[in-house]
Amino acid sequence: MSSYLITCTPAHGHVMPLLQIARHLVSRGDTVRFLTSTRYADRVRASGAQFLALPDDADVDLDDADAAFPERVGLTGPAALRFDIGNLFVRPAPAQLAAVRAELAVGEVDAVLTEPLFLGAALLQRLPREDRPPVVALGIFPLGAKSRDAAPFGLGVTPLPGWIGRVRNAALTVIAEKAVFGGVQREADAMSLRETGVPLGGFVLDWPSRADALVQFTVEGFEYPRSDLPATVHFAGPLAAPGSDLAVPEWWAQLDGSRPVVHVTQGTIANTDFDQLVLPTIAGLAASDVLVVVSTGGRSRDALPAQLPDNVRVAEYLPYDRLLPLVDVMVTNGGYGGVQQALGHGVPLVAAGQTEDKVEVCARIGWSGAGLNLKTNRPTAEQIARSVGRVLDAPSFRERARALAAELSSARGMDGLDRVLGSLIESPVVAGK
Repeated sequence: MSSYLITCTPAHGHVMPLLQIARHLVSRGDTVRFLTSTRYADRVRASGAQFLALPDDADVDLDDADAAFPERVGLTGPAALRFDIGNLFVRPAPAQLAAVRAELAVGEVDAVLTEPLFLGAALLQRLPREDRPPVVALGIFPLGAKSRDAAPFGLGVTPLPGWIGRVRNAALTVIAEKAVFGGVQREADAMSLRETGVPLGGFVLDWPSRADALVQFTVEGFEYPRSDLPATVHFAGPLAAPGSDLAVPEWWAQLDGSRPVVHVTQGTIANTDFDQLVLPTIAGLAASDVLVVVSTGGRSRDALPAQLPDNVRVAEYLPYDRLLPLVDVMVTNGGYGGVQQALGHGVPLVAAGQTEDKVEVCARIGWSGAGLNLKTNRPTAEQIARSVGRVLDAPSFRERARALAAELSSARGMDGLDRVLGSLIESPVVAGK
């Protein structure tokens, strides 16, 4: 039996996948402590882990960041990512590190497991290896490992092969690290010097690849090829869709294959404005011979117009393990977990998301050939109608999605995590020094 400390920034999309990992470790008989916001205390305890509260200075409500930072509203692309890195992730890191150090002083911890945007763990990783346990980054977002073969993370730029691509990538890296994110990087290095005595050790968004291990919850086929990928990066396959005891809606029997099913979702966080994706999808497909299945991500049905086209079906939540095998196309704003689950069932995608990590998820969807990247947060009804029609009509999208499904099905995320943890605890890896 081992003892683990899981650390997580207070955001629903970060906490939920880490709770899956906590439940798995608890089921193995491990002791798990979980450090995050008090808003998630009940869910943490329900997983079997011990809940630990972040200090107030680190407890930023990422689920309602616009309320805390009105100046964030309307930002997109690199500007939004730059703002979020500085305000939501870099500045809370010293308080996060203090909380982690306090917990390490309480009792033995075999490894600290963290999602990539908990930058207190990036600071912990800069301490001498003999003064800390192994730090394992959990790749629940697209891989951001710096590479000569890939453009910098956050730009949504897909690979360009050959020497031309490498020259382009090198130029974009200089621009990203010195200009676009230069101020944030300088702030992160100064913070690391104050807290640990050494700079951060590299680009702030690339710190997980300098951890003792990075367990990426996807397969290589969904990631950009990198000839210089660090040996510390391990592709583990996807996290499984959470088991669900949700009752299916009364219209479920209509998903009988008599007409194509198009599922549209804005996830459970970026769903306060259905004009972004859900309503354009409904409008664009109103005259199509498809069944449009909408998940509101927990919002009330009243958030949608009272009168909807006859081919629309709505539920607050839907059991993905039962729904996705019946879906022909998924329209998404690029939530990483939902995309992995859709591809795991061979479902091709139409993607429209340019904020946070979604710009990188959507870029990979288009690059992989398993769907279309509309490169916007607000596609028109006509764009969606054309794109869904193209994905339905062209077999290449489903063929590519099915190829990824075969790769995903052969890799079980938790098995890969277990192997990495076992190797670290039995034979510790020293990295990032």
